[in-house]
Amino acid sequence: MDDTDTLIALVSSLLPQPRTNDAIIDALVQSNGDIESATRYLQSDVGSSKKRKGVDLETWLKPHSKKAKIPESKTSSSSARVALEPAAISPSKHKKPPSSSSLKPTDSMAILRPPPSPRKEPPRFPPMTLSTPELVAQHTPCTLHLSVLPPDLACRLFYTMIDASKEWKRNTWWLFDRVVESPHLTSFFTRRTDGLDNDESWHEAAQFWYNGRPNGVPAPFPPEMEEACKIVERVVNDEMRKRKRYKREWGGTPDGDPLWRANVAASNCYQGGKESVGFHSDQLTYLGPYPTIASLSLGTRRNFSLREVVPTDQTGMRKAQTFNIPLPHNSLTIMHASCQERFKHAIPPQNAIDLFRPTFPKTPNGTVEPSNCRINITFRFYRPDFRPESIPRCKCGVPMALRPDMKNQNEEETDRYWWSCYAGAQNDGKGCKYWKVMDMKGEGRGPYVGDSSTARADENP
Repeated sequence: MDDTDTLIALVSSLLPQPRTNDAIIDALVQSNGDIESATRYLQSDVGSSKKRKGVDLETWLKPHSKKAKIPESKTSSSSARVALEPAAISPSKHKKPPSSSSLKPTDSMAILRPPPSPRKEPPRFPPMTLSTPELVAQHTPCTLHLSVLPPDLACRLFYTMIDASKEWKRNTWWLFDRVVESPHLTSFFTRRTDGLDNDESWHEAAQFWYNGRPNGVPAPFPPEMEEACKIVERVVNDEMRKRKRYKREWGGTPDGDPLWRANVAASNCYQGGKESVGFHSDQLTYLGPYPTIASLSLGTRRNFSLREVVPTDQTGMRKAQTFNIPLPHNSLTIMHASCQERFKHAIPPQNAIDLFRPTFPKTPNGTVEPSNCRINITFRFYRPDFRPESIPRCKCGVPMALRPDMKNQNEEETDRYWWSCYAGAQNDGKGCKYWKVMDMKGEGRGPYVGDSSTARADENP
């Protein structure tokens, strides 16, 4: 779960009445991400619209008396007698009824005019399955590449990761005053070099933080992963040369080639159809703005879901639609620049899945054993200008998390990114709530594309 979903859940738990996610997100934006202020903002208009009291048919048909009743508990008998005596009423206090000439004319059209029609909601489209690479590229900022690795390498890498997953852990974090656990196994690997030079000291110095705690020194790429990574890099760079470059995207080395190098990999193992991960966007703490992430799928087929986050100023014109992409064994999904800013993704649970039968056995003379596991390896490029030592820390002394302002995006011109405290994920759910807007130039980050003239293509992804 990412930081935005956690904030929504925390605000929702403090409200006496349920509110929509859009209303909670708008309140968080108005309150600059402060949970208590957002809660007060939402509670201030809870009683603004009262529901009409329900009336059954029998009560509605019963005639009502036009005389007002005076409660006996509030009016004494003596005061009632005084009020009813004719002598107590002075004739001078009687007013003559207004003449017909003094009455203002009534606009008959105002009486006959029909009430305003209710606001028409934009249509909500059902989920769409994108079963081909062409459909994926048409509807999302992603590309799908089938049979990306040689079949024998894909099987060897699958067996290697299945064996390694026996030592993997489930992520844990604090939510609603209790510790929750991710419904899948995960691990983290780094390349021996950062992808830009041959200095292997980078691997030992890579002290990265995740979910509010340090990960320690990650494991290096296994030989099979290193072999696959070189193929993935070639496919990713070929695609990036065809696409638009964004201003805050990594500008590359002086010669501009290669554009993208994978130096870390987050790996996940989903055992069976029930293990999953909810909708989220990846943290940009070390990736920086507009990252490119290459996700390799091995093993049983699972659905990959994408859902756009509609900006606040467009919610009255359109609704978000969910896209489901079936990911077979040995397929590569590239989430291109702008995907993490515009979309959230998930691996939803499935009631039934097909068993995966590898093409090659684990050993030369062995037998092929079916599996219900899916291995996912997300190759990422941790930018040199977002190294661990450059990440600002909050008042808790913990490196802050970087996330985009997804609800107020506007074609790069007013896009904002937030550094926010993430200590509460581990510190018994408590943090300092400190946040600030990221300033690329002020923080000395770069090089990044910056100038639109460096774009490789004019077409938006």
